[in-house]
Amino acid sequence: MSSTVQGPYSPVIEAGDFAFISGQTGFADINTGEEVSGIENQTRQCLERIKAILQNSGLSMNNVVKTTVFLKDSKDFSAMNETYRQYFTERKPARSTVITNHINPKMLIEIECIACRLPA
Repeated sequence: MSSTVQGPYSPVIEAGDFAFISGQTGFADINTGEEVSGIENQTRQCLERIKAILQNSGLSMNNVVKTTVFLKDSKDFSAMNETYRQYFTERKPARSTVITNHINPKMLIEIECIACRLPA
């Protein structure tokens, strides 16, 4: 995964027991950089990026306590939800979903999250 930041923000900021992960997009493959289409594929890429950021911080998807999903089109909700559910099997975080057309034209989805170093 490329560590190049595209804007004036950090991919993750840790504060105490919390990690705040900036919005991750899925219009490019995490490994190849090739363009990805379709809501299922873009959702998977968003979540793979989040997973990699968490792992670099010593965390996992089980540490995620809150997500915000930004969708370009409400008709993609069910397909996004099916892919999303595959990443949160043990611990399901709180979630908000916002429908917005104010994101990059190539982007169908963006996901941000908050993770916590939970007690064992």
